[in-house]
Amino acid sequence: MDIKVLGEGCDKCDQLYENTKAAVEELGLDAKVEKVEDLIEIVKLGVLSAPSLMVNGKLVISGQAASKNAVIKCLKKELS
Repeated sequence: MDIKVLGEGCDKCDQLYENTKAAVEELGLDAKVEKVEDLIEIVKLGVLSAPSLMVNGKLVISGQAASKNAVIKCLKKELS
């Protein structure tokens, strides 16, 4: 599973990154969590609001620092 947290390093972006890492750990997933902070790279991915979360190239959370439980819900949905 390829997971990207997209944002330019603001507090909300950092919070989403930490919540995502915690969710991956809690679910015991074999996943790489990557933080993408380069604005050009974020735009290339087609994302216009931050923070955002992509799972396997699919945008699942956009424009919010989702809680760990919300991230867990999204990851479970992507697994099914």
